[in-house]
Amino acid sequence: MANHGDIKAIDLSDREWKEKLTPEEYRVLRKEGTEPAGTSPLNTEKRSGVYACAGCGLELFKSDMKYDSGTGWPSFFNVIEGHVETKTDWKLVWPRTEYHCARCGGHQGHVFEDGPAPTSLRYCNNGVALNFKPSETMGGMDADTL
Repeated sequence: MANHGDIKAIDLSDREWKEKLTPEEYRVLRKEGTEPAGTSPLNTEKRSGVYACAGCGLELFKSDMKYDSGTGWPSFFNVIEGHVETKTDWKLVWPRTEYHCARCGGHQGHVFEDGPAPTSLRYCNNGVALNFKPSETMGGMDADTL
């Protein structure tokens, strides 16, 4: 896995990941699974803060990047620059762009070109692959100042 600037890659063994993650987190983050639509409590999260990788804690999205896509998964129109990597996923009949955490390689979801302005992108994320950190728990910092 490549390093991006100040992001130092985390490389754990499969056994270490199984010990660190819940079975559902492991299935999604390490085996590129997908959680059922509409099951994540993050779908209705509206507070200011950041969304971080559940595998390693790298911050991936600011709350002002989130929007309701109506798909049943937490969706974002942008990412924190350099914090995700993409690859082509050929698991279905047509290719899709899959994205992963730049630090631990944890599978997050897929990005589509049907999102809102200004990017027209929809990062469709598995909620189980994220942890939400409200800004009030971050020393009073607003997510926009991160």
